[in-house]
Amino acid sequence: MAHNSTAFNDPLTMELDVVGPKPNPTQGEPVESVKVLFEDAQIEAGVWECTPGIFPSKREGFREAVTIIKGKGILRDADGNETPFAAGSAVAIPEGWSGEWDIEETTRKVYVVSFTEPRT
Repeated sequence: MAHNSTAFNDPLTMELDVVGPKPNPTQGEPVESVKVLFEDAQIEAGVWECTPGIFPSKREGFREAVTIIKGKGILRDADGNETPFAAGSAVAIPEGWSGEWDIEETTRKVYVVSFTEPRT
């Protein structure tokens, strides 16, 4: 059985849809934008961008693999462990992770989210 693939523009320059300000930032006024490229009951893939700031984040019910294609900052878990990132970094964020994104320069990532339970 053949499966068709879909080609997209360069993720570094593609136009994203503004989602709006991140809720509950602890520093700055970060604003996020996204373009979902694929989604089904188990997976979502797309491009995400956020302006500088610090905001809380949790991975409940899903895990995420990302490749940073622009920007830099630190992913800080609830225990204070830091994972610096910059363009070219690949990061896996497990289900159950909590912490914060500390975005120093506007950051764009290509992401794949895998849900622990199928979505309806």
